[in-house]
Amino acid sequence: MEFSKWEVAKPFLAVIFLQFGLAGMDILSKVALNQGMSNYVLVVYRHAVATLVTAPLAMIFDKKVRPKMTPSIFFRILLLSLLEPVIDQNLYFLGMKYTTATFAATMVNILPAITFVMAWIFRFEKVKLTSVRSQAKVVGTIATVAGAMIMTLVKGPALNFFWTKGSTSHELGSNIDISLHEAIKGSIMITIGCFSWAGFVILQAFTLKKYPAELSLTAWICLLGTLEGAALAFVMEKGNSSVWSIRWDAKLLAAVYSGVFCSALAYYIQGIVMKVRGPVFVTAFNPLCMVIVAVISSFILGEKMHLGRLIGAAVIVLGLYLVIWGKSKDYESPSTIIDEKMTTDEELGNAEKDGKDNCNCKELQHNVV
Repeated sequence: MEFSKWEVAKPFLAVIFLQFGLAGMDILSKVALNQGMSNYVLVVYRHAVATLVTAPLAMIFDKKVRPKMTPSIFFRILLLSLLEPVIDQNLYFLGMKYTTATFAATMVNILPAITFVMAWIFRFEKVKLTSVRSQAKVVGTIATVAGAMIMTLVKGPALNFFWTKGSTSHELGSNIDISLHEAIKGSIMITIGCFSWAGFVILQAFTLKKYPAELSLTAWICLLGTLEGAALAFVMEKGNSSVWSIRWDAKLLAAVYSGVFCSALAYYIQGIVMKVRGPVFVTAFNPLCMVIVAVISSFILGEKMHLGRLIGAAVIVLGLYLVIWGKSKDYESPSTIIDEKMTTDEELGNAEKDGKDNCNCKELQHNVV
C-alpha cells in the first residue's frame, strides 16, 4: 500500500519541483538580460549546458532501452527542438524585454488552457461535457488562469505579516511604466510562444510513444536546440561578436541554472510524468510558479503580500484541485497495471494448458480407436 501511495505522489512532487525551478529561472534570466545579455545567446548557452549534462547520462542509462532512430522520429525531434528551445524561449525573453518579468510570467499562465484544448483535439484528454469530472477539468483549467490574472491585476491592501514589517523593498517591475504599444507587442510574442510551448508538450507525448527513452530524447532536443539556436543567433547578432563573451557573473549563472534545471531536468521529468498523467497534468501546475515567487519574495526579500495576490493564489489552488480531481479517474496506478498483466498472463497460461490437455485427450482417443 505504501508503494502505491508513493507511486501516486511522485508525479505531483515532480511537477511542483519543476515550478520551483522555473521560478528561479525567471529571476536569474531577467537579471542577465538587464545586464545586456542577448536572449539569443542565452538560449544557445542554456541548451549547450543541458546537452553536456544529459548526453553522457543518456549514453550510459539508455543503452539498452534506446530504440532505433528512424527518419520520422528524427524529424519529430527536429521539430521539438525548434518549438520550445528556439521559438518559445526566444519569444518569451523578447516579450520580457518589452514588458516586465511579472507581466511575462502572468501571460505564460494561458499555457494550461491552450494545452488542454490541443490535448482534447489530439485525443490525449478525455472530455465529456455531461460528466462531472470533465466539467471539473474545464472549470479548474479556467480557474488557474483566472487566479494568475487576479494575482497580477488585482493589488488590494497590503497584508502586514511579522516577517515583512519594516520592509522598504518594492515589487519587481512595479515601478516600471509600460506603454500600450510595448504591452501589445510583448503580449503577442509571449502568446505565440505559449502556443509553441503547448505544441511542444503535445508532440513530446506523441514522440515518447515511438521513442520511449526520456534521457536520450532530452539529449537530442537540447543538442539540436543548441545548433538551431546558434544558427538563429548568428543571423540576429551578425557583426556583434561581443555578445558571445561570458564571465563569472549573473549571465553565466543564468545559463548554467536554466540549462540544468529548466532544460535538462525539465524535459526529462516532463516526459516521465507525461507518460503517466498526460500533457495537461504537466502544464496545469504552471500557474503555481507565480504563487511560489510571491511567497519566496515575501520571506527572502521582505516584499509585502497584497490581498489580491492572496485571493489569486487561493483561486489557483482551487483550480489545481479541480483539475487533479477531474483527472483522478484517468489514471491507472502501476500496481493496477501489473496486477492486470499478471491476471492476463495467468489466463493465457491456463488457456494454453487446457489446449494441451485437449490435444492429449484427442490423441489418446485416436490410439484407442
